[in-house]
Amino acid sequence: MTTVLTFGEMMMRMAPCGYKRLAQTLPGTLEVTYAGAEANVAVSIAMLGGRSRFVTALPKNKLAEAGATTLRGLAVDTEHIVWTDSGRMGIYFVETGANQRSSLVVYDREGTAIATTEAAAYCWEKCMAGCGWLHVSGITPALSRQTAEATLAAVQAARKYGLTVSLDLNFRKKLWRWDPECVGRPLAEKTMRTILPFVDVLIANESDCADVLGIVAGSSDTERGVLDIDRYPAVASAVAGQFPNLTHVAITLRESVSATHNNWGAMFYDVAAKKAFFGPTDAEGHYKPYEIRAIVDRVGGGDAFAAGLIYAMTSDDYASPEKAIRFAAASSCLAHSVYGDFNYTSRSEVESLLAGNGSGRVQR
Repeated sequence: MTTVLTFGEMMMRMAPCGYKRLAQTLPGTLEVTYAGAEANVAVSIAMLGGRSRFVTALPKNKLAEAGATTLRGLAVDTEHIVWTDSGRMGIYFVETGANQRSSLVVYDREGTAIATTEAAAYCWEKCMAGCGWLHVSGITPALSRQTAEATLAAVQAARKYGLTVSLDLNFRKKLWRWDPECVGRPLAEKTMRTILPFVDVLIANESDCADVLGIVAGSSDTERGVLDIDRYPAVASAVAGQFPNLTHVAITLRESVSATHNNWGAMFYDVAAKKAFFGPTDAEGHYKPYEIRAIVDRVGGGDAFAAGLIYAMTSDDYASPEKAIRFAAASSCLAHSVYGDFNYTSRSEVESLLAGNGSGRVQR
């Protein structure tokens, strides 16, 4: 299998125990783990049995060193991390929602090492040596002008060195504030349209294409968790029409019944074939999403999907569109049962779910 390089910010995630709110917990104890969209993808690929490498900029301190050690312990290559004398680690705080109460994320990411590191600090030729795939997201360029320029430099270098490039749009409305003359969605669209011409595989959630590119899926209302599923192939086709460099477009389809009950699946559009594939499906081949009725943690579910898709597309056993989308959807479904951003799910567990073993019985 090819080595997959991911580039982005690694953060510390701080969360109250269980379903407590921050106001219930502070002052008090928060549980600290490591997180970050691209780091999540690198870990998940390694857990599935693939090879991954993670590049970022981190400050020279014990907090960041512990994060890099965590990644290495999960078989992620961290050799090309840029260590800086300035900046800090990013932090995000999360309250886990339940029933009709939504989860809540609070960012503390100003002045981080990656946000203040210039694009020229990364030696992409060395970072990409031996790699066949680059994965980035729309979160990293949302942090600062420097990270936007670094992300653009990364995808341009990947094109130069012959890597396949995937990008998860990952629109975050609380970010995109680094240009005072253009903030929020307009800045996201302006920036991502400079990066997308260098992308082969675009990944998005059910609302990203509308939020970033203004392409809406029929009568879908993601705030109410109502999706017009049949319109998403047209969304993918429209995106590919604007960016003819794209070979595939994948869109996750989350129907939120409540914070702890989601229907989950995805669509994978083959641009050349002009055909959409859905996963999971029933015995007749019709789309039938996973009903996840007791979510443990949904943060990082989209990253688990991206990792599952990349792993499938770079493997011999799951490379076809039909198999790739089913594998990715199953991998991300299982991520909803794992606490934290990292998806500690193995290939054999994904294959067990694909085989219909979703009852959750104890394995003895």
